[in-house]
Amino acid sequence: MRFVATTQQIKGRNKTLNKKRLLTSLLAIASSTVLIAGCSSSGTSEEAAPAEESAVYQGPVGDTPGTINILAWPGYAEDGSTDPAVDWVTPFEKESGCEVNVKTYGTSDEAVQLMQSGGYDVISASGDASLRLIYGGDLQPVNLDLIPNYADIFDNLKDRPWNTVDGLNYGVPHGRGANVLQYTIGKVDPAPDSWSLVWEANSPVAGKITAYDSAIYIADAAVYLMSTKPELGITDPYALDQTQFDAAMELLKQQKPLVGEYWADYTKYIEAVQSGSIVAGTSWQVIANVLNGEKETVGAVKPKEGATGWSDTWMISKNVEAVDCAYKWLNWIIKPEVNAQAAEWFGEAPANSKACALTANKDHCKLYHAEETDYWSNVYYWKTPTETCLDGRTDVKCVPYSEWVKAWSSFRSA
Repeated sequence: MRFVATTQQIKGRNKTLNKKRLLTSLLAIASSTVLIAGCSSSGTSEEAAPAEESAVYQGPVGDTPGTINILAWPGYAEDGSTDPAVDWVTPFEKESGCEVNVKTYGTSDEAVQLMQSGGYDVISASGDASLRLIYGGDLQPVNLDLIPNYADIFDNLKDRPWNTVDGLNYGVPHGRGANVLQYTIGKVDPAPDSWSLVWEANSPVAGKITAYDSAIYIADAAVYLMSTKPELGITDPYALDQTQFDAAMELLKQQKPLVGEYWADYTKYIEAVQSGSIVAGTSWQVIANVLNGEKETVGAVKPKEGATGWSDTWMISKNVEAVDCAYKWLNWIIKPEVNAQAAEWFGEAPANSKACALTANKDHCKLYHAEETDYWSNVYYWKTPTETCLDGRTDVKCVPYSEWVKAWSSFRSA
């Protein structure tokens, strides 16, 4: 589950963000976060059969006019209403002849609930939502031959398990990022290179640690256990049998007394870092950029154990009527020029390999490691845990996402 409000463009070569617009955006989303934080889509059938190959639209994509209702993370489908200078929806409408309505959401659980309620044609989904929608029968597989710009997507973002099932692709990648370890310079010395700073009971910054307030954070514990307790045999932090899952929960219980606060609201997180009550914890590069607006005050590192992360996917509802418009949108949003705009505005690595040459800040892709294949080799992108183990094991059952949600809720309320 991602609590998102990073709809801001990196400004200039000093890699800073417009704080005022960021905080305005954060406040706008805070209310929906509060409302949805206690909910989950745990009732979704996580093991239902996905679509058949016959469900793939054969095209061709015509000039048929129509309207598509888009469900998106804030900052992914900008129409000029946030900032008149930031608009890639209006040019799409003019070029395609299609009309677009955009609704944003604050969490993956909210996205799943809205998509399943009907009325939406296209969605940008993170990996902790995409499989729920695929197995829930809410999406249709896509015909990549009808999306020419897909050819330029980074190879290590193609055919991934959070958007490809039984050989069928259910969408196109939008962008990606890692959940990094952020630390306050001068308060954490030496600079950390390991998650041990936030997991071990003898942490020198105990009481000033923050952690992500979501069931998907259980995977972060599993990533650390992959390195520190190899005897558990964890190879995929989203594929945990009961023994592995219990070990992750025990690590979370060990961490709990060290945590000053769990974060879900960006404004409170930023304020806590600025006040000094939080000096280390899980973050995103874009948050570090905000905090370093005028002076470098925090560092951000992907520790040696690796990290969780996200790669978002544009997907099409099985009930879409204006299917040609939906396909045009998927091709448009990963167009190099548009993908560059969207990635820079939001604060993440673009998915299109040609986008890096087109960002306003020429250091953007370096900052977000977009072209560094090795950087992503131990980033474990969010996926929806299912009872069928995602690591390929068939001799055990894994703990499904619904049980992750229940365990997290009990853990947080204890």
